[in-house]
Amino acid sequence: MNILFPEIENTIRSFDFKSITNERKNALLPLIFYIQDRVNTLQEIRLVFICTHNSRRSHLAQVWAQTAAAHFDIKNVISYSGGTEATALYPMVVKTLEKSGFKIEAISEGKNPVYSIKFASNEHPIIGFSKSFDASFNPDSKFVAIMTCSQADGDCPFIAGAEKRIPITYEDPKAFDNTPLQLEKYQERSLQIATEMFYVFSLIKK
Repeated sequence: MNILFPEIENTIRSFDFKSITNERKNALLPLIFYIQDRVNTLQEIRLVFICTHNSRRSHLAQVWAQTAAAHFDIKNVISYSGGTEATALYPMVVKTLEKSGFKIEAISEGKNPVYSIKFASNEHPIIGFSKSFDASFNPDSKFVAIMTCSQADGDCPFIAGAEKRIPITYEDPKAFDNTPLQLEKYQERSLQIATEMFYVFSLIKK
């Protein structure tokens, strides 16, 4: 088990798997089976989280899935994210992840900044920026496409190179942008995604 930053460990202690409904657990099952199959056959596990703009939910899922894999010491997991179009990683997502204990720094500025997102001192950082799902930064074969928003799921009936496609959709916290509830709702969505990703990896047998 890798040693995560203490603030992240504190966040993890707040996760309650009992809060995950049976309907959500059923939606997560195909991902559990996919990861377990790759673990059993000693293959790399490439997870590509996809939503429309690659600005909010897909990044949260990418970061929490990678962190969960490290926490449960599941090897050969590489999490990616992408959109049906590129925009920018939304700043409130950065703030929300920092509130949960991640250490984040911008390594390039501009309309689509690139961020280094660290969950542990001795682990490679997650590189966060907005990109299309078929960008060269992402794998082009032997990966599972996880659709984190219903719009992308509907707009992309075919993901080239994906071995499997799994819809695990989340409500968009964007609905609360520029409202007094913004930070609270982003945190709520982040913790839902985190709890579900940790639930998935908690069930993987090494």
